[in-house]
Amino acid sequence: MAKPAVEFHGLAHVLPFPLPRFQKKNIAAMLLAVLASPYKTRTFSARARPTIPTSGLHVLDLIDRASLEADPTLYDKLLKKCTHLGKIKEGRAVHSHILRSKFRDDLVIHNTILHMYAKCGALDDARKLFDEISSRDVVTWTALVAGYSQNGRTEDALLLFPQMLRVGLQPNQFTLSSLLKASGAGPNHRHGQHVHAFSFKYAYDSNVYVGSALVDMYARFDLMDDAHLVFDGLVSKNEVSWNALIAGHARKGEGVHSLSLFREMLREEFKPTQFTYSSVFSACASSGSLEQGKWVHAHMTKSGCKLVAFAGNTLLDMYAKSGSIQDAKNVFDRLVKRDVVSWNSMLKGYSQHGLGKETLQCFEEMLRIGTEPNDVTFLGVLSACSHAGLLDEGQYYFELMKKKYMIEPHVAHYVTIVDLLGRAGLLDRALKFIRDLPTEPTAAVWKALLGASRMHKNVELGAYAAERVFELDPYDSGPHVLLSNIYASARRWGDVSKVRKMMKDSGVKKEPACSWVEIENTVHMFMSNDDAHLQRDEIHVKWVEISGKIKEMGYVPDTSHVLLFVDEHEREVKLQYHSEKLALAFALLNTPPGSTILIKKNIRVCGDCHSAIKFASKVVDREIIVRDTNRFHHFRDGSCSCGDYW
Repeated sequence: MAKPAVEFHGLAHVLPFPLPRFQKKNIAAMLLAVLASPYKTRTFSARARPTIPTSGLHVLDLIDRASLEADPTLYDKLLKKCTHLGKIKEGRAVHSHILRSKFRDDLVIHNTILHMYAKCGALDDARKLFDEISSRDVVTWTALVAGYSQNGRTEDALLLFPQMLRVGLQPNQFTLSSLLKASGAGPNHRHGQHVHAFSFKYAYDSNVYVGSALVDMYARFDLMDDAHLVFDGLVSKNEVSWNALIAGHARKGEGVHSLSLFREMLREEFKPTQFTYSSVFSACASSGSLEQGKWVHAHMTKSGCKLVAFAGNTLLDMYAKSGSIQDAKNVFDRLVKRDVVSWNSMLKGYSQHGLGKETLQCFEEMLRIGTEPNDVTFLGVLSACSHAGLLDEGQYYFELMKKKYMIEPHVAHYVTIVDLLGRAGLLDRALKFIRDLPTEPTAAVWKALLGASRMHKNVELGAYAAERVFELDPYDSGPHVLLSNIYASARRWGDVSKVRKMMKDSGVKKEPACSWVEIENTVHMFMSNDDAHLQRDEIHVKWVEISGKIKEMGYVPDTSHVLLFVDEHEREVKLQYHSEKLALAFALLNTPPGSTILIKKNIRVCGDCHSAIKFASKVVDREIIVRDTNRFHHFRDGSCSCGDYW
């Protein structure tokens, strides 16, 4: 009968002990061969040929039992295996074994151990070993600098550099790159500039690794001219340097620059990575460049790059923010693996498009498959409930977040609940909720109540909420404008004048309303009563034509949205040239019949424009999408996706 296999931590193997002297050398060689092979777990009978466990993580047991003499190569491979797998417990065991061997003072091995600790995030172990090493070289210092930098301990990483210089060691490209990474996460670019100076001193300024880190550091502080200067000075570039520059522009919201650099990167025959695609999709999302985003997506698909969560999540977000929620759902369904960010992106997309029921269905599916929600998840769910008027559901999920998932609400959650109650007309309950908060309400909380007061024309509560906002955030023009609008709707022109005088005296300036459309990669922007566009005459004629047709269908201009003390006729005239109406007329003139029109606006769409565009969608037989600061409105066949609740 075969002897049962001997188990070592779930790894089955059998070796005859003690080993004959002539087999010891062969066994050591086999150990090294196994460490270079993939991990698998196998079981062998006692009669089978002696075999080594294929994980390699417990070969030290075999070394001790077989009285083998370990060598540096074996230790090196073991430590690298532990580093690769993040096996810190096993790494400590290897370290302990080394301390009992003749290599306990070997600097090369110590550096490998230090790198292992730093890479696995065991920074206390790394620092302890660093302090114990009597003779350190540049690799020792660099390993600890990199460890601190990679684990967010910026100040510790930067403090090591002058100490390293004082002992007479010269930094290498890896030291400088790690220091620049730490500098990029710091409070300002001062440290990064000092490291840049040392890069010049040691002739590493044109090194591709140091140069890429410099580009990234300057880009993170929005110093794009400096980033370009370093980038252009690189003798050779790689994907990392291109990615750093593209990502810098993407973070700044410069969609055009990111796309231009992406095309240039392709012309120079550099292969985009997941990070490249993620940055470009992010840039397209911030600018709402749907067609450009589709082109980049097509390139990604053609290149054979898998749709993993890293780039997939930003692609999903790009489609959602650019108005195509169905494309966002298609991406979500094709992701190789979904993480919590994937689910949150889909939930946020549904919420932004006013699809409350779809949001809740998606959330319940997320819970069903076992993905743990976080505070961002619940923010998306609560926002969806607010936009869709799902009062009971919103209150239920707010309690679920606190009681079942033990997530402490923060300001954004409180704002959504005030918004939820306020939109539903429960202004007294919204005020009570604010007064019962466990923390002092912020300006954002009072702004939510102010917005609800404007919606329901509650002048007294609106004035009260506005006063609270003025105390907390006196230079924000939004609350002043809302209060002015509340007074204007109530025809309290004297109070309107007082608010405007307050704004003038305080130096608060109202952001002018504008709308824009993108046609053939060119953005066309419009202001109210805009007469600066080259097609202004055709635009005005087109809107007069549309206006006449929608009036025949029942559209009646809502002059309460004109916030000026003028007669009724002039009010109606002013309504006809709001920026979104001009943008719509322009798009109708310059896009193929039947195509979808996407208009973006920098403030909330007004009630009259909302009504007019509903009628227009039926007249022109097109889907018209308007994205304002709150959400997307999908107008089709005379109705809106928001159900007139926004």
